[in-house]
Amino acid sequence: MTKPVLAGAAIIILVIAAIFFFSGDSAPDRDADMARPAVQDKDRAAGEASVEPARETSERPNEIVTQAVEAENFDPTIPRHGSSLFGELKYAPDFQHFDYVNPQAPKGGMLRYGAFGTFDSLNGFIVKGQPAAGINLIYDTLMTSSLDEPASEYGLIAESVRHPKDYSSVTYTLRPRAKWHDGKPVTPDDVVWTFETLKKSHPFYNAYYANVVKAEKTATHEVTFTFNQTGNRELPQIVGQLPVLPKHYWTGQNAKGQPRNFAETTLEPPLGSGPYRVGKVSPNRSVTYERVPDYWGRDLPVNVGTNNFDRMRFEYYRDGTVALEALKGDRVDFRIENSAKNWATEYDIPPVRRGDLKKEEIRTMNAAGMQAFVFNTRRDKFKDARVREAFNWAFDFEWMNRNLFYGSYTRTGSYFANSELAARGLPEGRELAILKQHEDKLPPEIFTEVYENPKTDGSGNNRDNLRRAAGLLKEAGWTVQEGKLRNEAGATMKVEFLLDQPTFERVVAPFQQSLKKLGIEATMRTVDTPQYQNRTDNYDFDIIIDTFGQSLSPGNEQREFWGCEAAETAGSRNTAGICDPAVEALIDRIIYATNRADLIAASRALDRVLLSGHYVVPQWYSPNTRLAYWSRLKHPEKMPPYAIGFPAIWWADEAAPPPAPKPDEAE
Repeated sequence: MTKPVLAGAAIIILVIAAIFFFSGDSAPDRDADMARPAVQDKDRAAGEASVEPARETSERPNEIVTQAVEAENFDPTIPRHGSSLFGELKYAPDFQHFDYVNPQAPKGGMLRYGAFGTFDSLNGFIVKGQPAAGINLIYDTLMTSSLDEPASEYGLIAESVRHPKDYSSVTYTLRPRAKWHDGKPVTPDDVVWTFETLKKSHPFYNAYYANVVKAEKTATHEVTFTFNQTGNRELPQIVGQLPVLPKHYWTGQNAKGQPRNFAETTLEPPLGSGPYRVGKVSPNRSVTYERVPDYWGRDLPVNVGTNNFDRMRFEYYRDGTVALEALKGDRVDFRIENSAKNWATEYDIPPVRRGDLKKEEIRTMNAAGMQAFVFNTRRDKFKDARVREAFNWAFDFEWMNRNLFYGSYTRTGSYFANSELAARGLPEGRELAILKQHEDKLPPEIFTEVYENPKTDGSGNNRDNLRRAAGLLKEAGWTVQEGKLRNEAGATMKVEFLLDQPTFERVVAPFQQSLKKLGIEATMRTVDTPQYQNRTDNYDFDIIIDTFGQSLSPGNEQREFWGCEAAETAGSRNTAGICDPAVEALIDRIIYATNRADLIAASRALDRVLLSGHYVVPQWYSPNTRLAYWSRLKHPEKMPPYAIGFPAIWWADEAAPPPAPKPDEAE
């Protein structure tokens, strides 16, 4: 299960996933070694000693095993204040606040955050345009997640939730006091309109809510969602993640008296119901959000200790180096450092030594997901899995980790890395039984060989691996002729790595050299964010770097990642173009899992099948999030295990001197 976010990254974004540009835990700046931190992502080691020592990470395990225990005498038909996919809720109906927040956190101050790229729209729910970072801050969802439980949600706009025992529908009772910023109430009509509109407006929502066939008002403050299937335990929870939009605003007229068009980009500040509203907007440069002092939900238990900054400004940068210097020069307050090189070499500066600029590593206990070079298998040259596997044999991760990343990373060997959902050893037990059902569609080595990425000694001499790669290419009909790799028809193997940041060129360059030894003509092309988005949305690429964030409770989002329908839908997350009947069946097995053991077995089976398809060249991950921030920012002493909680549970130290505004920004 993922949360719809625009990852920037883009999203997890989260993600997982890719609807809101800023989720609070992912870096908008996709830096030199982490393309899109797994969310949800939520996403993250190395480096020299810092002024403030990194938090001890040994207390948190590398692999999380979550026991699913159904609440005793649990009756889902009785309205509850929250829902849990794994069993009983941690927090009782009368809880006052989440354990990890500081309920006395002061309100005030300005947060400045560096975003990467550009933006031309304040509508973050359509494919068209580049939405502004942080636009999700103005909206509330039906439910909101706790950050110290892997799969629990508590009422936000909704005060209670219930569903029949067969999971054929879900009903939410809305809080009568929920209000839009114009003072009008949030109604079931708003929820129904939002659901119907988002499914039409973005392929993510259409796929995510594919099994939700109807939303209807069933009482004055009640809305019911009907499913086209039973037994899908995740559907009630993913419906709870729905952001609610104001029907009367979007179906009304703008300041010029013209009807608003939800399908079009806009720079008119939209109406929301959340803790922030849109303030100053400078297209392509910055966007500021202002805390709503009379926010209707400020005293709800789920909001106590959160939304503490009076203003949050997202400053846009088009160069990673400039963005880093902006942090050092006190032009931005906070940065998630995704570059091991930067972490090791760029922070030996006076503010860090004085303790004014802090460095901190926080371990989060989420599945790492998959970050990888992704092949566009819609193209003929990548149809053969042996060709794709050959690229993996040409990739020298050990050399790269030693020389570029300061030994910071672990090679990703699973689509569910760093979790109990990852395949391991040979299949056995329930997982084996699941795979046997599709044996005629699977390569036989799935049952006899353990998937492992190729390894080298890190010296840069990977001749043996290149020999293996050449053998695979020859088996697939590609041979070197006059220094060029050609197939039987005489076509030359040419590939282009499409990038949206020059900082990733140093990662591709050594890979490029290895491919050249195989006769492959590999080029790099770095384009601006709008062009990159357009080309990836329309699958106009050979190879890109992409991430697929996973949670500890995978479900419907797997269709968007690997499903046949998504492979043919422009703008979907299935960038690899995977369409395989065994994968389709295993996705359904995950979605309809009736217990935790079956979910784990089905996830491991899917992992094994995806790995055997060699759709990607896996890259790397770290379980730690590297943070650099000015000491005027504070966070709770006890941080939640499943996210860094930024910016929601952070605050500004009232005693610390505020940052000086730019000359043109004095307020």
